[in-house]
Amino acid sequence: MARDRGIVNFMTPPQLPEVVEPARLTAALRRGGVLDAGAVREVKVLDERDTLVSHIVRLGLRYVGESAGAPQSLILKTAHHSFAKALAHSGRHEVAFYTQLASAMPPGLVPRCFDGHFDEESLVWHLLLEDLTDSHEIATQWPLPPSRDQAMAIVTTLARWHAAWWDHPDLGETVGSWTSAEDSAKLVETFAGHYDRFADLLGDRLSEERRILYRRFIEQSNRLLQRYHSRRHLSITHGDAHIWNFMLPRAGVNDSVRIFDFDHWRINVPTGDLAYMMAVQWYPERRQALERLLLNRYHETLIAHGVSGYSRGTLDQDYRRSVLWHITKPVWQWSINIPPLIWWNNLERVMMAVDDLGCEELL
Repeated sequence: MARDRGIVNFMTPPQLPEVVEPARLTAALRRGGVLDAGAVREVKVLDERDTLVSHIVRLGLRYVGESAGAPQSLILKTAHHSFAKALAHSGRHEVAFYTQLASAMPPGLVPRCFDGHFDEESLVWHLLLEDLTDSHEIATQWPLPPSRDQAMAIVTTLARWHAAWWDHPDLGETVGSWTSAEDSAKLVETFAGHYDRFADLLGDRLSEERRILYRRFIEQSNRLLQRYHSRRHLSITHGDAHIWNFMLPRAGVNDSVRIFDFDHWRINVPTGDLAYMMAVQWYPERRQALERLLLNRYHETLIAHGVSGYSRGTLDQDYRRSVLWHITKPVWQWSINIPPLIWWNNLERVMMAVDDLGCEELL
């Protein structure tokens, strides 16, 4: 959702999906309730860029007839051509979020979706999303942490989102699916194999103390998984909730923080998102300065939005358990060839958080 890098002539480039044809856009916007009597006349590409796993196109629209209130631009999200087949499940998962879950949530938490489709035969997919480029921005340039006020706004929105799905009766029924105890055990077994190769690679760069922690974690994983399998105080989690997946209102804009990129959403313990945001991404000084403050704000927001029976002490226990679980993150990242620039720093940060919070006691 970057700002324009130049405007090309009005057209529908042949490499773009048919959904951006004027007639298809007109139908999508009418279904979304933002276009009445008018119609889309022309489409132009304002900007396009690749992310790690997707392709983002910012589209400018021109209308004929009455179009008051209709969007002047939209975001088209499709698969990155290099990963279209290998990461097809991620596209399927994100399309499912926007087309099945987003409309059932309180407004103002995620970008509006006007059209989304995943084709099971070709594995081609697209999302047509609200364009927040002019009204919102990312808090910082990666890897800089957010300011205190930015972090408070982000965590408040995350708590509102978790509260919307907290112990929802549709969880595991029509929304998401439960992971069985057998599937959890297989996942841990897969992780253990990755860890063995990871430890061999690092050699003496992975201390004996950390090796002991990993071995004990694997041994105790069934007991640690009981928290998830209780199916109590769970919600839909983002799964990749670093601060750069949140858009904050620009100065002078009266609007809410929006969350985006939902290819990892699942039913889980909600504090996993908080631990990933803080313990995995922030170095100790910043995390220690904001951690308690943000956990307090998170809990207050949950209670204000209808969550009951979940104490502040239980939140602390869940958060520490989630931090411990995230020692697996660098190993998983290494296993899918994410570069050491990312997983090595994540390893160091999460291990420092484990030490600070006494998470080894949970084993």
